[in-house]
Amino acid sequence: MTATSPSAPGGLPFTGDAEADALLVQEPLALFIGFVLDQQVTVQKAFGGPLELRRRVGTLDAAAIAAMDPATLEAAFRERPALHRFPANMAKRTQALCAAIADSYGGDASRIWREASDGPDLEQRLLALPGIGEMKTKALLAILHRRFAVDLPGMDAVLPEHPTLGDVDSAEALAAYQEGKRTAKARLRAEGGGAGSEASRADAAD
Repeated sequence: MTATSPSAPGGLPFTGDAEADALLVQEPLALFIGFVLDQQVTVQKAFGGPLELRRRVGTLDAAAIAAMDPATLEAAFRERPALHRFPANMAKRTQALCAAIADSYGGDASRIWREASDGPDLEQRLLALPGIGEMKTKALLAILHRRFAVDLPGMDAVLPEHPTLGDVDSAEALAAYQEGKRTAKARLRAEGGGAGSEASRADAAD
């Protein structure tokens, strides 16, 4: 299984931009950066970020981004329109992610799943990445399994039982997914969900 032969050859339908969607499939690092950015912005904004970042800094090479002057990377995030509503924080998280992938996987993000021994091992590899928490890990597991045809021993045991971006295979499916999340968040807020509630955790993974 390679990064360039998933079951979603045209890209992942997360942004509405064909080039940005294709990059998420063609360059595994783009997918992971998109998940780092997928917090308190729309899915479209988050996953369109990797393409725009490449345009601004000239590369999506993990080692190169890890070695960048942090102020230069932050400036690229702040350039209007900003890549995220929290550009400084997300520049730091993106650089930390790239450093981890450069150090642990030689800059090849696809090694995260290609070298995993089984589903639980892949889950632990994803959880170890900066900026990728439990909910994002579950969504990534679903995407890797359903869209990239990653089928490791024990994969079923770690796949999510709730809807994630791994279920999104069209623009219509994305709209339905986002509407479902908005409805769930509104219900939780109405029920008095606090800062540590499921609603807040859902915001962090949107």
